[in-house]
Amino acid sequence: MDLYLLRHAIAVERGSLRNCIDAERPLTGKGAKKMRRIAEVLKELDISFDLILSSPTRRAKETAEIVAEAFEHSGGVTTSVHLESGGSPAALVEEITTSYRKFDNILLVGHEPYLSGLISILVSGSEGLSLKMKKGGLCKLSIETLRFGRCAIVEWIMGPAQILGTK
Repeated sequence: MDLYLLRHAIAVERGSLRNCIDAERPLTGKGAKKMRRIAEVLKELDISFDLILSSPTRRAKETAEIVAEAFEHSGGVTTSVHLESGGSPAALVEEITTSYRKFDNILLVGHEPYLSGLISILVSGSEGLSLKMKKGGLCKLSIETLRFGRCAIVEWIMGPAQILGTK
């Protein structure tokens, strides 16, 4: 299985929209535009996804929907509460192994520091690795058998600048 982890694109700052709770913060225009360019580059790299699983927060869903549209993904976007910032990585792994085990290429769209913690657990067995996903950054993990703990190899991790070929 190839597991791709994508941090949501640039969203409006906390507190900048009146009466807007954190879960409802949308992407900025700049963030959506940059994510469309990132998705197009990823498509050109011949990456594919059988399943796009997103945090239910607005900024993550909007990011996932941009990718689904660029890839003309017929399955749309599925959400999982286990991808929320306070979600359980163990519960996410359980959800994937029970409900989505037939998929070989899964894209997870979520938040920091959750995603870097998940990468750390799947690669080393603990949250001790020091990494940080940039907004719009993507990591590819190769996994023989998904389980909670050490089971993955990092194939690559790129920030948006590396994906887009800029500094």
